[in-house]
Amino acid sequence: MIDLDYLAFLENILTDNRKERFLKVLSNRTKHFTIAVEDVFQMHNTSAVMRSCEVFGIQELNIIEQRYGKRIDKEIAMGAQKWVDINQFDSIANCVSTLKNQGYQIIATTPHENDCLLEDFDITKPSALFFGTERDGLSQEVLDKADGFLKIPMVGFTESLNISVSAAIIIQNLTNRLRNSTINWQLSDEEILEKRLAWAKSSIKDIKRIEARYFEENPR
Repeated sequence: MIDLDYLAFLENILTDNRKERFLKVLSNRTKHFTIAVEDVFQMHNTSAVMRSCEVFGIQELNIIEQRYGKRIDKEIAMGAQKWVDINQFDSIANCVSTLKNQGYQIIATTPHENDCLLEDFDITKPSALFFGTERDGLSQEVLDKADGFLKIPMVGFTESLNISVSAAIIIQNLTNRLRNSTINWQLSDEEILEKRLAWAKSSIKDIKRIEARYFEENPR
C-alpha cells in the first residue's frame, strides 16, 4: 500500500505544473501491452525502443540479456529510463514464464508470410510483443513459445526493418487503437499512485536526505 501522507509530502515539493503533467501522462499509460527485446546487439536500439514505449504510453519494457550484457544508452533514451519500468531477465524462459503468469499472450514480431498483419491484430487481449536481434531476428525458443505472430505490412524489396523502427511503428499503431477502444487499458488506481510516488522521488534532488528526515519525523 502507498503511504499517502508521504506521497502528499513529496508532491508538495513539486510545482503544480509538474504534478499536473504527471497525472496527464499517467492517464495515457498502459500495461495492457508490454514490450520485450531479446539480446539486442546494438544497445542504442534498445534505448530507442524504450523511448518509443515512453512516448506512446507503454509502461513496462522487458529486456532479455543472455549474451551481450550491455547497458541502456541514456543519450538515446533521452530520459525515458526515468519514466518506463525496466524488467531485466537473464533467460528467455524466465521472461516468457513471468509474462505468461501475468496474463500476457506471447506475440512474436516477425516478417514471415503467414503472420497476422498489424492492422488485423486483436488488441483486446493483453499481449507481450517480442522483438529480436538485428542480426538474426527472434530466437527459435521465442518462436516456439509464442502464442501468435505479428508483422508490419511491407510493399518494397526490403523484407525487414531495424528493430527500433519496427517497434515504433507497432507500438504507435496498437496504443492508438487501444486509446480509441472501449477496452479497460489504463493503469489501476493503485498503479497510478505507485508511479506518482516513484516519479516524485525521481524528480526531487537530494531525495535520500529528504526521505530520511521525513521518516525520522514521522516514524511508521
